[in-house]
Amino acid sequence: MLTREQPIFSTRAHVFQIDPNTKKNWVPTSKHAVTVSYFYDSTRNVYRIISLDGSKAIINSTITPNMTFTKTSQKFGQWADSRANTVYGLGFSSEHHLSKFAEKFQEFKEAARLAKEKSQEKMELTSTPSQESAGGDLQSPLTPESINGTDDERTPDVTQNSEPRAEPTQNALPFSHSSAISKHWEAELATLKGNNAKLTAALLESTANVKQWKQQLAAYQEEAERLHKRVTELECVSSQANAVHTHKAELNQTVQELEETLKVKEEEIERLKQEIDNARELQEQRDSLTQKLQEVEIRNKDLEGQLSDLEQRLERSQNEQEAFRSNLKTLLEILDGKIFELTELRDNLAKLLECS
Repeated sequence: MLTREQPIFSTRAHVFQIDPNTKKNWVPTSKHAVTVSYFYDSTRNVYRIISLDGSKAIINSTITPNMTFTKTSQKFGQWADSRANTVYGLGFSSEHHLSKFAEKFQEFKEAARLAKEKSQEKMELTSTPSQESAGGDLQSPLTPESINGTDDERTPDVTQNSEPRAEPTQNALPFSHSSAISKHWEAELATLKGNNAKLTAALLESTANVKQWKQQLAAYQEEAERLHKRVTELECVSSQANAVHTHKAELNQTVQELEETLKVKEEEIERLKQEIDNARELQEQRDSLTQKLQEVEIRNKDLEGQLSDLEQRLERSQNEQEAFRSNLKTLLEILDGKIFELTELRDNLAKLLECS
């Protein structure tokens, strides 16, 4: 069987409650961001804000027309629940999520107002026939049944007063549904934490300037958190409303300036990381060129050795050629002498032949 109460909008935020003792300081009710959902009960025509941390309900607030959701900073908002006698605070990851939650709060608050007006009209129409059927006895008291009718026709106010008794049945299925959503987002959060740890390890390898920026960022974050808390404390003091609003505006401006400074510092860190990466690339290129230069020098020495060997061999070859030329010249001279002697011998033989 389907539950009559269904989630109609969900987001994630860090949940806080006002300290019941001091009524000033915020007390976190969740260790990490949890799912915060708007639920609609179609049977009772009631809107509620519910958030679970595991199986524990840390927010169970019924929206009424007199409630007001207040943005105290760009990422933090709060509202007071007189029935729960507390003030809830939500810290979002971005201004967009806060604005979307505030828009839904105003939308469902208006829907609750219209539902209450319709219920009051319905109650008046139901009570009129009951008074007429009393036979003109004006002193007869009206019973709860004559005003509220059946259980399905009771007004939201009457039903909400009996809400603590009916709550376990109403919340059984939404809790399991929200638990599944919470587990899904917790797994995603664990993945993000792992990535964040890797990025943190990379940042630790940066220069001393980056570490200094981190320290300054931590100081700015602490200051921003302190200012957020201070803004909330000032808003809770109703006797000095005008002064609180003025101080709140100043603190909000300071928070905005600090957030802008944080963005600048984060950009500076990114720039330094890029410069470090570029420096590492240049160092790797320089090492590569140095290695290549050493290889070229070794190759050059080998070529010089080969050149010296070739020069020696050329010199020996030239000496051998000179000796060969000298020997050849001597042989030519001897050959010329022999040829001359043969010529004379030929001439002598020719003369002898002529004489004979």
